[in-house]
Amino acid sequence: MRYDLVIFDNDGVLVDSEPISNRILASFLTELGHPTTYEDSIRDYMGSAMHRIHDLVLERSGQRLPDDFDDVFHGRVFDAFRSGLLPVPGVDEVLRGLEAGGVPYCVASSGSHERIRVALRTTGLYERFGEERVFSSQDVGRGKPAPDLFLHAAEVMGVPAGRCAVVEDSPLGVRAAVAAGMDVYGFTAMTPGERLSGATALFSAMGELPALLA
Repeated sequence: MRYDLVIFDNDGVLVDSEPISNRILASFLTELGHPTTYEDSIRDYMGSAMHRIHDLVLERSGQRLPDDFDDVFHGRVFDAFRSGLLPVPGVDEVLRGLEAGGVPYCVASSGSHERIRVALRTTGLYERFGEERVFSSQDVGRGKPAPDLFLHAAEVMGVPAGRCAVVEDSPLGVRAAVAAGMDVYGFTAMTPGERLSGATALFSAMGELPALLA
């Protein structure tokens, strides 16, 4: 293994949450008078921290989202997660392989700590991480594409940025990893490869990842 730490995004990489959350986001924004399709949501908001959704809506419409937007949105998402969220196929085997090889890993997500934990617990992946290896944009204030989150995770885990690999599925996440000086492997299950420009390599199924990391 050529890396001392593998940093996983959460939504769309560890858990198959992007279809659920983006359908809910598109529906909620439309309900509030900001017409948004599922495809719009994937293109504009996938991989974003919540503050970026607020900023883009304000920039485009001149209107602020309601003060309770985050709470209502997350409530709807968590309800949907608890009834239908699954891990990304093959990711458990990837994590087991890293453990067997003695390679540390963690999760660094634009989502809130609560969102990450609900998703990991629902899919049975939480026990593979625990409290000490879960990092959120809430920890640093600026979400992706800023590199802050990945640099924070590497610092806490005690690994230089240049010895880290990031696994991402969003353009914002790839940009953040590149800005952090880390290799980044782009997962193309939901995002066309051409939108993950700057990735060290691309892969379409989790079974392909171990060979790339090696």
